[in-house]
Amino acid sequence: MELNYAKNSKEDIPFGLYMDQYRAMDPKAAAERLDIPYDEERQCFTVRMLQQTYEVSWPELEIHHLGEASDMYYALEEEIAAKIFVMRYLTRGVLSEGTGNFLTYREVPSGEVYFRQFSGRCLARLAYGFGFKLNRFEAGFQKMGGKKLSFGDVSYEIEFINRHYARFILWTGDDEFPPSAQMLFSDNFPLSFEAEDLAVVGDISINTLKKIS
Repeated sequence: MELNYAKNSKEDIPFGLYMDQYRAMDPKAAAERLDIPYDEERQCFTVRMLQQTYEVSWPELEIHHLGEASDMYYALEEEIAAKIFVMRYLTRGVLSEGTGNFLTYREVPSGEVYFRQFSGRCLARLAYGFGFKLNRFEAGFQKMGGKKLSFGDVSYEIEFINRHYARFILWTGDDEFPPSAQMLFSDNFPLSFEAEDLAVVGDISINTLKKIS
């Protein structure tokens, strides 16, 4: 299924469709389904994205971060794709916990079909954006509060959205070999999200990393 997380004006059509679905949903049922806080009096959810906490109002989708860092990039306030992603989570997601296993993009349903697009859109962008700038890669993830791992030349794990984790692994380039990258997803992602959603995880994460590093 093509979800059409397109760029610029092309986002207007899916955004409007998802807004209709978001306004029509029962917010209390959504909060119970996902086990997330919902303030009935103020009509707002509390969600996390890239380890930043936000209040998301219903039905208007007004979004405000709760952090105090003035130099942090708050993707959920800034990017239409992030807003679509959180609406899909709130309207369609289910409560789940990962088992501790992580999946490559090819291992998620339909991932093999869309892998070429994902590779260019996310893996190549990550590799060539940071493959010769490991210090910036580390600085960005440290600022976000990522967990350092021991894979590749440098790697980090971060909670992308409530209970859903992504790993970013980087191998630096040299005179003989270009840089390379890998992204892994906690194995509960396919219960709530589709392959195209995971490309958006990469887009938003890399955008944030570039902004804050």
